Amino acid sequence: MSSTSYSFREKSRSFIYLFVLLILVWLAFTSSFHLQELVIGILISLVLSIVISKEYLKLDLPSFTIKRFIFLLIYILVLFKEILKANFDVAYRVIHPKMPIKPGIVIIQTHLKSDIAKMILANSITLTPGTFTLDILGDKLLIHWINVKAENIDETTKIIGERFEKYLKVIFA
Repeated sequence: MSSTSYSFREKSRSFIYLFVLLILVWLAFTSSFHLQELVIGILISLVLSIVISKEYLKLDLPSFTIKRFIFLLIYILVLFKEILKANFDVAYRVIHPKMPIKPGIVIIQTHLKSDIAKMILANSITLTPGTFTLDILGDKLLIHWINVKAENIDETTKIIGERFEKYLKVIFA
C-alpha cells in the first residue's frame, strides 16, 4: 500500500473545503440559525474535518471554481430532466398492453479520467430508470438497458453516456 505525501497547502485546502461543505450540509439539514445549533454544527464539522480530511484529499477532487460550480448546477438539472424522461418512458412500457421492451447489455465508452467522475457517470446512468450500470472496466461501462436501441459502442455511448459526460468533463477536468 503506497502512502502519498501531501503538502501543507493541499491538506489545509482539503480541510477548509470539507469544513465548509459539512457546515453547509448541517445548515441544510437543521434549517436553523439558533446559536446553540450553530455551535454544535461547527464543532461536529470541525471534528469530522480533522478526522476525515486525509480521506477527502485521497478522492482527488478538482479545486473549486465558479465555472465548475455552474456546470455542477447545470448537470443536476440535466440529471433531473433525464430521470423524469426515463420515468415516463418506463411507465409507458409498463402500462402498454404489449410491453414493448428489448432488454440487453451494452457497452459505452467514457473519456473521463478520474475514478470519481466515472463513478458519478455510472450512478447517473443507474438513477435513470431503464438503465443500470453493471460494471466499470477501465474506460468502458457495462450497462443493462431495458430497450436496446443500438448495439454499436459509439451509438450506445452517444445515446446513454454523452448527455452526462459533457458536463462531467468540465466538472472533473
